[in-house]
Amino acid sequence: MIERKESPQIDGKGGQSRTYRAPGRVNLIGEHTDYNDGFVLPAAIDFSTAVTVSPRDDRIIEVSSSHFSDRTSFDLNEPSPEPRRHWSDYVRGVAITLEEAGYRLRGAELRIDSDVPIGAGLSSSAAIEVATGYALLRQSGFDVSGVELARLCQRAENNFVGMRCGIMDQFIACHGQKERALLLDCRSLEYRPVPLPQEFHLVICNTMIKHELAAGEYNKRRAECEAGVRQLSQHHKGVSALRDVTLDQLESERHNLPAAVYDRCRHVITENARVLEAASALERGDVAEMGRLMYESHRSLRDDYEVSCDELDLMVDLARVLPGVYGARMTGGGFGGCTVNLVANNTIEEFKKQIARNNESRVGITPGLYICQAADGVGEKAKR
Repeated sequence: MIERKESPQIDGKGGQSRTYRAPGRVNLIGEHTDYNDGFVLPAAIDFSTAVTVSPRDDRIIEVSSSHFSDRTSFDLNEPSPEPRRHWSDYVRGVAITLEEAGYRLRGAELRIDSDVPIGAGLSSSAAIEVATGYALLRQSGFDVSGVELARLCQRAENNFVGMRCGIMDQFIACHGQKERALLLDCRSLEYRPVPLPQEFHLVICNTMIKHELAAGEYNKRRAECEAGVRQLSQHHKGVSALRDVTLDQLESERHNLPAAVYDRCRHVITENARVLEAASALERGDVAEMGRLMYESHRSLRDDYEVSCDELDLMVDLARVLPGVYGARMTGGGFGGCTVNLVANNTIEEFKKQIARNNESRVGITPGLYICQAADGVGEKAKR
């Protein structure tokens, strides 16, 4: 039985509102490894989603957003809720999942504001999920750990929204640390902070492109990885995920695997190794090695996992030749969205000017450019 602790801030009977925020994220390296029980190296960023929650006396959740003109509501007592294929499914899915886990929520009015770019691969979905979950729990008088909140929000996206994501995005939204990335083991959920070099910034370049096949291809890639595990586990003990497979083991089964499945597995296995090498490189201050690993990660995502696209490849190529750039790669699920670039502080303005001009001249699109710093995870938004 889950015990509710009465909140000292809200009496649950209407009245005072509070605002909670959760950050977006950029993944420095470790793409498509999280749902394979692997390693990732994300950082929460100083772009976030804020949820202002006002308690109600009933069991209705009413939701509005600064990004959309429509308001929506749903009843927490509804017996068999189904997705509406609407932006509010992220909110509704979290509320339903919390209820299923035993957290009886109070009704609320939710107002959502966000500066995390939507559809850019910066995890706007996890930011809204975690901010919503945290807000609903707090105003209902519950305290949960960051690990529990991350797991519940991931479950909501998997089971209600229908995106079979791993836990990385929700985890970093809960556990982000200022001036640090997190090396996360997605199997054990053990993590350690990794310092980011102060003489560099993370510059995110948004291609402003999002190909429509992204969601379906994401789920297809996961299925291909699972097919590889099924084959490999027949001949190699202890294999329950690609995390457990060595390159030699993969090579021994190559003749039994479809070419695409072999390539997907090779990406995940080599990417896991790159993540561990990247964390070590940052800890010893070897930015050049970190950059090399970023470029190698992008090549693997392009050729083996096949989730890049012409616009992302071009953005990486344009960045690679500019002064002060140590590394660049696509970040996020792929098929559009953003690249992450490790850029020396004293060249950032020139980088922005050159990358925007060169991309526009090649494809006719001015990219979105965001200078980011690593930020803390979910919490109450400070009042100004």
